Amino acid sequence: MLKQLTSPFKYERLKINNQAGIEAKKDRKKVNLSTLKRLWVYLSEKRMLLCLVLLMVVLSSGLGLLGPYLIGHTIDHFIVTKEINGLFLLLVSLTVVFAFHSLSLFLQNYWMISVSQFTVNRMRSDLFRQFHQLPIAFFDKRQHGELMSRVTNDIENVSSTLNSSFIQVISSVLTLIGTVTVMVILSPLLTLVTMIIIPLMVIGMKWITKRTGKLFKQQQQNLGELNGYIEEIISGQKMIKAYSQEEKVISQFVGKSNQLKLSGFWAQTISGFIPKVMNMLNNISFAIVAAIGGLLALNGLVTIGIIVIFAEYARQFTRPLNDLANQFNTLLSAIAGAERVFDILDEEKEINEFEANGVVPSLQGEVEFSNVSFSYDDGDDKQTIENVSFHASPGETIALVGPTGAGKTTLINLISRFYDANQGEIFIDRLPIGQLNRDELRKQMAFVLQDTFLFHGTVLENIRYGRLDATDEEVIEAAKLANAHFFIQKLPNQYKTIISYDGNGISHGQKQLLAIARAMLANPTILILDEATSSIDTITELRIQDALARLMKGRTTFVIAHRLNTIKKADQILVLKEGKIIEKGTHEELLQLKGFYSEMQHKN
Repeated sequence: MLKQLTSPFKYERLKINNQAGIEAKKDRKKVNLSTLKRLWVYLSEKRMLLCLVLLMVVLSSGLGLLGPYLIGHTIDHFIVTKEINGLFLLLVSLTVVFAFHSLSLFLQNYWMISVSQFTVNRMRSDLFRQFHQLPIAFFDKRQHGELMSRVTNDIENVSSTLNSSFIQVISSVLTLIGTVTVMVILSPLLTLVTMIIIPLMVIGMKWITKRTGKLFKQQQQNLGELNGYIEEIISGQKMIKAYSQEEKVISQFVGKSNQLKLSGFWAQTISGFIPKVMNMLNNISFAIVAAIGGLLALNGLVTIGIIVIFAEYARQFTRPLNDLANQFNTLLSAIAGAERVFDILDEEKEINEFEANGVVPSLQGEVEFSNVSFSYDDGDDKQTIENVSFHASPGETIALVGPTGAGKTTLINLISRFYDANQGEIFIDRLPIGQLNRDELRKQMAFVLQDTFLFHGTVLENIRYGRLDATDEEVIEAAKLANAHFFIQKLPNQYKTIISYDGNGISHGQKQLLAIARAMLANPTILILDEATSSIDTITELRIQDALARLMKGRTTFVIAHRLNTIKKADQILVLKEGKIIEKGTHEELLQLKGFYSEMQHKN
């Protein structure tokens, strides 16, 4: 009874699952078609070269068909009949045909490589440009190595496919049509015999290609994840060694590498069945043509030359099918890579059309928050900051204090528009911040963070990053104001000294001084400081504090403070706890309140 009751439900579930599978296939086809259309947008910029490539493909396909026909004609009219007259001319013709066939192959490959390299160069440039137009939130949620994989591995996959597959597909189709046409003209019966293996080829290719598409996509995904993990581990080598976690990360790497190995193994293995199956069917076809052709020749129905032509055309007939099947798998792999690239290109840019037209006048540095609330996760009911309101006059120093996770860094992210508030309004010089162009706004801001980032290059180039049009003299003057000039002169090549990625080779305090010099050069209206004097020796701290005092003069400054003795002279101190401002005032005013700030002062 129970079985009878459940059977209809089981049947309904089966129908639903089948319908879902059909819809998924339709969606997959739409995505593939859409991806190919977008690739064509890039390819179409080289229409003239593509036309030349097509012309060469048509020429090489035609010459490839003409060669076997001339060989068969030579056998029937000169070798079998032992007729010498005209044989030399025909042999010369064959030589010319094969020479032009080789030349057309070279030209089509040469021009197609030019088209493909132009295409992937444009794609890579667009993708890299897109990275610089995406919000910080995008990078916070993605593995950096996985993004790098899209710029390198996925685009290279598209490149290799365009180099070979585009030509191969068109050539295979033309060769297939031409071969069948000539075969039917020469002998319909032998053509029919040759066609016997087509159903077997179709069944074999359908079974294989049905499975390889998903496997190639999984392979690309696993490769991206592995690259992301490698980038993360290499960046964190100091921490890994400090905590002796080498064995753990090696174990995790082996696990991810095994996943890639497994998906790659099955993708390559199943796709590798295609040439093996096609070669087997090709040999069977050749044997059938030779056997049936021999019987027909004995009965005078065909000539020896026609059998030779058919034997060669039988190979040419199965080879395009084989090539099409192989290229189909390669094409699926390239589509998967291109799709991953287009996924990034389709991400919403940080600069929208409205604010792109916005202007930022020369700022005075007035900043106001009015009932601002924000959460990093849109679906999270708990706000990172909630109903925050304060006003900073031009030139004031605003200190942000509070326990870890109180929302200090979030406030800075909102002022610099790395993120936009969910609720409330932020005003810069009484203008809504959402109407200001982000790039222009940030050009009037400068950052000196606790962890200074330096690029691979000279000291001069790293300081000049604050203002690229600055002269060498201006850079040196900024370094002097930042108290960095004294240690730069002691470097091997002074301002021309190459510092490695992230400033390895110089001390933390020296990095901070370079960051201050960079900010000095930028000459900002609004300055952001994230405890720039932490974790350094006393002498260097004094130099940094002296440099910061010069830098902060006349500028609206927001200071994230971990040590309260560094902010006693701040015009305002905002005490944050659990995303809310619980106290506000000067150092003396907050001490008189004997509240949370006073407790922090005693603990500090």
